[in-house]
Amino acid sequence: MLTYHTRRRRIVGQGMTEYIIVVALIAVAAIGVCSAFGDLVRGQTSVAAVALSGKDSATGRRFVNQSRDRADGEANRATLENFEK
Repeated sequence: MLTYHTRRRRIVGQGMTEYIIVVALIAVAAIGVCSAFGDLVRGQTSVAAVALSGKDSATGRRFVNQSRDRADGEANRATLENFEK
């Protein structure tokens, strides 16, 4: 028969395991979002930084547009039919 302390330890261990699984899922999702939108976020950040510095933001906008076009091209190529390729 399990004692109170043994049951409590198992419950705490189960909670910790569930917490680790949730944290791992969040980390995987964050990595996916960063890989998908990283260039775009960097570009928008550069536009904001250039605008705050008082200079022309054309270079930052050009980088954002290039990143957007590249992401659109990759999204159009990736389908369920060619997922394994």
